[in-house]
Amino acid sequence: MSFRERPAARSLAEAAALLGLQPADIVKTLVVKRSDDTYLFALVPGDRAISWPKLRAVVGVNRLKLPDAQHALAATGYERGTIVPIGSTTDWPVFADERIVGKHIAMGAGAHGYSLFVDADALIAAYDATVADISVEAPAQDAPA
Repeated sequence: MSFRERPAARSLAEAAALLGLQPADIVKTLVVKRSDDTYLFALVPGDRAISWPKLRAVVGVNRLKLPDAQHALAATGYERGTIVPIGSTTDWPVFADERIVGKHIAMGAGAHGYSLFVDADALIAAYDATVADISVEAPAQDAPA
């Protein structure tokens, strides 16, 4: 595991380029709220998005949603854009998309302007993460004007 400072980026693609990576090698950590006011972490490759139906099926619930920024901070101790399961104020369950298995990945590091580089398999093992297909191809985004 290592940390690296990086310049601010306006998009995930720009962040990947600054780090010399492909967007799929940057893993987004999303904190997700269950209807019982508990949370979970979803680890999704940067070029993909959460598949809500797939994630609900794996978790075994009917409702999941992204909390607002204030609730995400309260649940993890991290601001949006910096969230990572490592060092979270609560050890919420971790659900990892199967596409990160076997990769060396970059992810949030708990502070803006930094990336954390980890072996995905070691992270999955350390958090006893559930590995499943929980993502879909991200919709194409227009380049900024």
